[in-house]
Amino acid sequence: MKNYQQKPVEKPSVKPEVRTVPVTEYMVKADNLITFHPDTEIMEAVETLLENRITGAPVLDEKKKVVGLIDDKDCLKVLFESAYHDQPSGNHLVSHYMTNVLKTISVHADIYSVANTFLSSKYKRLLVVDDKGQLVGQISRRDILRAINDYDKKAR
Repeated sequence: MKNYQQKPVEKPSVKPEVRTVPVTEYMVKADNLITFHPDTEIMEAVETLLENRITGAPVLDEKKKVVGLIDDKDCLKVLFESAYHDQPSGNHLVSHYMTNVLKTISVHADIYSVANTFLSSKYKRLLVVDDKGQLVGQISRRDILRAINDYDKKAR
């Protein structure tokens, strides 16, 4: 077929289909997550974060419902409070430092929407919840990096 300039028309390019990768493929499952209770002493939480080389964890109540998140930035407040009161902060609880402003993502999401959320927000980790709002896992920026690495290896 020719166009009005009598040049052959190029075949339309076929875009490769992008395989959506579910968030569940790269998230850490809830059973494998380190979590805290609001009544955990803050120094125990700090030690746990350090020992496990993680920067944060969900805070769950006795019914395993997410009530907050504690991370390394929240724990930095310990330094200032102990200096201000001139006493150790060991008797303070996670509930005193945790934040209840957290972002959740559906278990039905894919890593592209997760990556987009990370790009457009300050969050470093997202809690993955089911349709009933129950915690099923957590995905972090590092988990997305693993997905990128896997994708790159498969593409070679």
